Amino acid sequence: MRQIREHPAFMLPDEQPTMEQIEILRAMPGERRLELAERLYWSAREMKAAGLRAQHPDWPEERVRAEVRTTFLHART
Repeated sequence: MRQIREHPAFMLPDEQPTMEQIEILRAMPGERRLELAERLYWSAREMKAAGLRAQHPDWPEERVRAEVRTTFLHART
């Protein structure tokens, strides 16, 4: 599989998509790509919440949810 050129600063070399992966994504209908992006977003929120729970086991669930909301509200790409 051929690699595409590196993304400037955000992806490690082993995270680079291959041309095959890009072709598969381009062939998907837009609604499917949107669905995958939404699933990725919610998975990222779940992972952030799990990390916060591990770091702060004494926090009530509402505090964890509030911290996740704040984190994603101020996230930058």
